Amino acid sequence: MAYTTNPHQARLRMDVVKLVRSGWSYRKVARHTGFSVGAISLWMKKAEQYGGLWIPTNSSRPHHHPNELSDEIINKIITQRLKRNRCAGVVHQELINQGVLVSLSSVKRVLKRKGLIKERSPWKRWHVSGERPLASEAGSLVEIDTIHIMPRPVFRFYVYTLIDVYSRWAYAKTVERMNTHKTIGFVREAQRISPFKFSTLQSDHGPEFSVYFSEQIKVPHRHIRVRKPNDNAHIERFNRTLQEECLNRVSPNPRAYQKALSEYLPYYNNERLHLSLNFKTPTECSQAID
Repeated sequence: MAYTTNPHQARLRMDVVKLVRSGWSYRKVARHTGFSVGAISLWMKKAEQYGGLWIPTNSSRPHHHPNELSDEIINKIITQRLKRNRCAGVVHQELINQGVLVSLSSVKRVLKRKGLIKERSPWKRWHVSGERPLASEAGSLVEIDTIHIMPRPVFRFYVYTLIDVYSRWAYAKTVERMNTHKTIGFVREAQRISPFKFSTLQSDHGPEFSVYFSEQIKVPHRHIRVRKPNDNAHIERFNRTLQEECLNRVSPNPRAYQKALSEYLPYYNNERLHLSLNFKTPTECSQAID
């Protein structure tokens, strides 16, 4: 910031210059105004630079920090980031491996200044998750997820999946657009045809499972830990089974996928034996506690 906040200081300096130009000596002007001879001499040099009207107050902030990063290191940080778009921690370690000595905080600061880090929206609400419940009965813990299908670069659709951890009862549906309202409709549709009531839902942090979804679904909803997909291991394994035994056998389009799902899900829930259920079907396991 500037070393003075007097709004009239710029014009006052020019008044001092005018006194010197009128024939007063530097010492006489200094005694009359109270400024030092050195300051008056400096203002005389700046008077022509600013057009003779006023001499503005410049910031006292230093132009360079003695420990600032060199342009060479800054360019290396930016180049390393743009190569693979890796996070600041990886960029920092790659630079260390190349012999570039720079701190992690400096890497983060450079990437932030250059707009290479996506800031979290101040309007986005945090996900608050409770403790993971034990899957002691059917419906006590139901995991949900979304499979992204992109058969062509410009064409994409989605498959919502749901599985009960206790009984392995599952449901899936194909949609052409993915959003929170579609997700709410999918869960409610699964609840209508399910032989048991959902007590807790668990999902990852995808945009379709937002805080609005948690508020509208009317069922306790928790999110898994960030970057810990193993917390949703049952639904991830079901997604793989669904693709290997069903979806990969038909052409990748929404109508064909939905038809295949309508034929496969009854087999999965009512006929397919599960090793984890002692060779029972999900329907048998879910009805065993009724």
